[in-house]
Amino acid sequence: MASSIAANAWIDPKAEIGEDVEIGPFCTIGAGVKIGQGTRLLNNVTLMGNVTIGRENVFYPNVVVGAEPQDISFEGGDTCVVIGDGNTLREGVTINRASEKEDGVTRIGDHNFLMGNAHVAHDCKLGNHIIIANGSMLAGHVHVQDYASISGGCAVHHFVSIGSYSFLAGLSRALHDVPPYMLVEGIAARPRCINIVALKRNDFSNATIDGLAAAHRLLYRSKVGLTHAREILRSNGQLNTEVEKLLNFVEGQQEGKHGRGREARRAA
Repeated sequence: MASSIAANAWIDPKAEIGEDVEIGPFCTIGAGVKIGQGTRLLNNVTLMGNVTIGRENVFYPNVVVGAEPQDISFEGGDTCVVIGDGNTLREGVTINRASEKEDGVTRIGDHNFLMGNAHVAHDCKLGNHIIIANGSMLAGHVHVQDYASISGGCAVHHFVSIGSYSFLAGLSRALHDVPPYMLVEGIAARPRCINIVALKRNDFSNATIDGLAAAHRLLYRSKVGLTHAREILRSNGQLNTEVEKLLNFVEGQQEGKHGRGREARRAA
């Protein structure tokens, strides 16, 4: 099907627009933009710089994607934003293109839901099926794994990693990595319990849930230490795949600077 483009939208002739794309009133599309089939820009959307967008995304009014990174060391490099398929970006979402400090890509995966005024800074990497609620801010170089949820008004420090199926509670300040499967809350945010809602909704087995709950008690309540916790979980037959993933994540976190594992590995 032919694309639907409002008469008062501005599109650079060099932009690449796929089939069945909707571009509403007062949208601005720059020369380096590629938009995949079925994506909808409702109105007043701005896409600038090198931006590649997949299929069947919906961008609500006042979304801005591809502006230069808010990093004073940025030297104008040929960096980009890559967005996958089936994402929803609500009103006022901003996604900055990358700096030159990593691979030059700010990346958003598939089927993510970013609510009003969420901000994704330069060099962030988001997986799939992630929810970021209103007004939450990801600083530069943040990685968010699949099925993570970030509630409203959260601030995430640069180089933080947020594990899969985790939940960052509203108004939290994430200075450290957020372990997978955990509910994390506070200023500064700390793991409070397992994210039981996500685990049940996604059909994790009772054995897996019990193992993760035991791991949480050992690591964050009894504070027995990672090595001892692993031995106890193994002896109790609870060292399943998900528990191993949690323990490996925590191990990497402990090796990092200020509880941020990737920051240390990048500097190495």
